[in-house]
Amino acid sequence: MGDQFVAVLTSESSQSTIQQSKPPSRRLKWVPTSTDHIIAAEKRLLSLLKIKYTTEQVNIGSGPPGSKIKWFRSSSNEPRYINTVTFDSSENSPTIVLVHGYGASQGFFFRNFDTLASKFQVIAIDQLGWGGSSRPDFTCKSTEETEAWFIDSFEEWRKAKNLTNFILLGHSLGGYVASKYALKHPEHVKHLVLVGPAGFTTESEHSSEQFSKFKSSWKGAVINHFWESNFTPQKLIRGLGPWGRNIVQKYTGNRFGSYSQGDPLTEEESKLLTEYIYHTLAAKASGELCLKYIFSFGAFARKPLLERFIFYFQ
Repeated sequence: MGDQFVAVLTSESSQSTIQQSKPPSRRLKWVPTSTDHIIAAEKRLLSLLKIKYTTEQVNIGSGPPGSKIKWFRSSSNEPRYINTVTFDSSENSPTIVLVHGYGASQGFFFRNFDTLASKFQVIAIDQLGWGGSSRPDFTCKSTEETEAWFIDSFEEWRKAKNLTNFILLGHSLGGYVASKYALKHPEHVKHLVLVGPAGFTTESEHSSEQFSKFKSSWKGAVINHFWESNFTPQKLIRGLGPWGRNIVQKYTGNRFGSYSQGDPLTEEESKLLTEYIYHTLAAKASGELCLKYIFSFGAFARKPLLERFIFYFQ
C-alpha cells in the first residue's frame, strides 16, 4: 500500500543525525501515513479493550474504470476492501453492525465495544473510503451516485460476510447511510438504530432566522463557496502540514474531554485516539468528498430521510 507523506513538527533528540554538540532543534520532518499506519494505530487503540476481537479486510470485489457500478468508478480496477472488526460474544447473541459518521471510522466507538459485546455479536466497519478501508478515487457527481457509493458497497460487504437479519446501528452520517440501506434492503435489517442521525430535514424545514441571516452575510457567502467547492476538514488537516496533528490533538481533547458529557478520556486514551484520528484524516481523500453531494451548506440533507420514510410508510 503506497504511503502518502504528511508533515509533522518533531523535536530532535541527542540521537539525531545533527551533530551532538548542537542543542535539540525543532524542524519539519516528513513522516508517512497510509492504510498500514491507520491499521497499526487502530490496533494500539483497541488494545485498551477487555473483549477479544478479530480484524479482517473483507473483499467486496473490483470493477474496471468507467464501470456502471458507481463505487467501482476509479482510475484503478484493484479490489476494494472494507475494514471490519468483529468482537467475541456468547453463542446465539443477536448481531449488531455499527456504521460510523462523517470524518470518523469504527475506532470512534472504542469505548462502547466492551459493553455492547456483552449483549451482542458486534461487528464494526469502516465505510468505503474511510478509515482502514480501501480509498478508491471518488468520482460521484450527484446525490444519487453518492448514496449508491455507500449503500451498494455495504451490500457487497453484507454478501461477503453472509449476514442477514441483523441490527443496523448508524451514527450521524452513518445513520443516514444505514437508513437509506434499510429502505433499499429491508429484508436484511431486523432493527434500525439511529444515534444522532444526520440528514432528516431540509434547510427550508429546519433553518433558523439567525442561520438565514448568516448565510446572506459575506462570511456566510465565503463559507458556502468553500462548501460547494468541496473543501473538507480533512483537506485543512493535510494543508496545515506540521500543524495538522496539533489541530487533531486539540479537537480530541475538546470533543472527548472538555466538552464531553460522559467520563473524559484518560491521558492514554487521548494519546492513542489522537494518533488514530490523525492518520485517518491525513490519508488519501476518498469517502470524505461525499459531503457536498449529500448535504447543502449547514449540513441540511439534499434528499432528506423524513421524506423517504413518509413515502415508504404510506
